Amino acid sequence: MHFFKEFPKASYIFGNQLDVGGAQVTTELFQDISRYSEVIDQVKDNVAFHEKYYILENDRPDQVSFDLYGTTIYHWTFFLMNDHLRTSGWPLTNAQLEAQAKKDFPHKFIICREDLTGKFIPGQVARGLRSGATGEIQRRYLDIGSIVIDANLPFQTGEAAANVGAASSTASVTVVSTGEEWLGPHHYEDGNGNHVDIDPLIGPGAQLTEITNYDRYIKRNDSLKEITVIKPDLIGEIVSSFHRAIKS
Repeated sequence: MHFFKEFPKASYIFGNQLDVGGAQVTTELFQDISRYSEVIDQVKDNVAFHEKYYILENDRPDQVSFDLYGTTIYHWTFFLMNDHLRTSGWPLTNAQLEAQAKKDFPHKFIICREDLTGKFIPGQVARGLRSGATGEIQRRYLDIGSIVIDANLPFQTGEAAANVGAASSTASVTVVSTGEEWLGPHHYEDGNGNHVDIDPLIGPGAQLTEITNYDRYIKRNDSLKEITVIKPDLIGEIVSSFHRAIKS
């Protein structure tokens, strides 16, 4: 990787040789990745050196580097200039984001407006009496009346869902709404975007907006797209200063 090319080398001990008390500890010469230059911090603090850039759909770091600087080799500067990219990674494409949401939230959800005290406990079984959907209950969100189920089939709105508990006692609720977990509700917001608590026995009402698990992923991903980049006419000078500082 071009970023590490200029780093000085140091002797590293790989593995757990010291922990296991090896009699002969071997070292390897490797780039000293602990090195960091104050040059980047100085650039971050001076608005004369940088400008804003918005990452578009399907943009890759090397492509953005080429578009800005006429070469792909400066892609690493985006991660040094933007802490949120370094910690969270490059924003995903729409297709990648949807695939990630489906992977992280793979189950079905049902919403009910009934007291769930002592029933529909994780590990028990829920069954749709009309749809035939059956599965193990994974989680309950009592603040919004949501039950997440690893079901074999979709549930149906308006049907009764039976809960067979560990002691074979049966209870049921009416399914007010249902769907895929990744599209299920996470919380509700008012017109100003504030997180609002609801009465799970009544519901959110028409004045609140449902924020789904996928909505949260979209918002987080979008927050990664506005980045700070070094101005094109200064990139060569600043990168050279960075490499000189790294070597010193």
